[in-house]
Amino acid sequence: MSDAAHSQSGSSDAPLVLVRRDGAITHLTLNRPRAINALNTSMFAQLTNAVAIAQQDGSGAILLDGAGERGFCGGGDIKEISSGSARTILAAEYRLDYAIATSSPPVVGIMDGITMGGGIGLTGHAALRVVTERSRLAMPEARIGIVPDVGGHLLLAHAPHRLGELLAITAGDMTAGDAIALGFADAFVPTERLDSLRAALAAGEHPNAAVDAAREPAPVSALLNARDWWTPIAEAALGDGELAASSDPVGAAQRLIRALESSTHAHAASTAKAVRTMSPTSVAVTLAQIDRTRRLKLRLPEVLADDLRTLGRLAAMPDFAEGVRAQIIDKDRNPRWSPAQVEHLDPAVMARVLDPLPALGEEPLAF
Repeated sequence: MSDAAHSQSGSSDAPLVLVRRDGAITHLTLNRPRAINALNTSMFAQLTNAVAIAQQDGSGAILLDGAGERGFCGGGDIKEISSGSARTILAAEYRLDYAIATSSPPVVGIMDGITMGGGIGLTGHAALRVVTERSRLAMPEARIGIVPDVGGHLLLAHAPHRLGELLAITAGDMTAGDAIALGFADAFVPTERLDSLRAALAAGEHPNAAVDAAREPAPVSALLNARDWWTPIAEAALGDGELAASSDPVGAAQRLIRALESSTHAHAASTAKAVRTMSPTSVAVTLAQIDRTRRLKLRLPEVLADDLRTLGRLAAMPDFAEGVRAQIIDKDRNPRWSPAQVEHLDPAVMARVLDPLPALGEEPLAF
């Protein structure tokens, strides 16, 4: 992302994805730098086609990065999703995520700078996931009335010490050290070494060897320190002594917020305040989805299928439209959620959102 060609792109007539064969590899660059490379349907189609071609043309690896200095990818184009056919758009995105995860030429994803939502879908399941000192990763969907998708529940469920739940329900972000410690990334490569990494890959060096030569020890993860106060609270509210969040999403969300608000730890109080600003529906559904993924040991295709079913339902509910209004359109950052608090959630509504059986008209996700 540091080379001049990347930073100078972004004109209205520039391709949204730069696709080129560079020596031994296929090099794909998201090319909407002014929008932090937000993903739209055209980009999904171009990337899917490029990944498919790379399976057949002898590419030794696929390198995936982003144009501009702000970040790899700020996520999906929420305006497009909120104004179009959400299920159709999301299905295309999830099929692309799965294609990257199962690509025979290993995909090396460089998450330099901001990497959120859909950006994590592209790189979080790749063969080699690189972060830099500028990396800031997040799954902030609870801010806009939906939940982490793109297979994110798989990563969140596998994060140690229940820190996946903490990240998801606070829309928290991760540094490079956090991302590696929590299983969202594999290697820390300083930005000054990215060009040499690209050159080594293009020269035909094995991706594992190329990344190993460029990497440095991971920075310390400050987020891991939260385990000391967070994990006991989360285990007490969500652990085996209580009904599973996937069986009782409303009860789980209420128990957790009560436990945070009754704790004497300063971080617990601030976390409770942060959770109170998120969509209550999103909080409850997120806890349930992470629990279901962990409890049933779901694999990526099953998690993506869950994502399509759940996101398709949430996208049609009032909180998504309100979240988009508050965060993206009006930008007043003051969403009026319905219901406004987890105490007012309707268990019947949650059951419909989380029902694992497809409703009438819900086509299953096909890969």
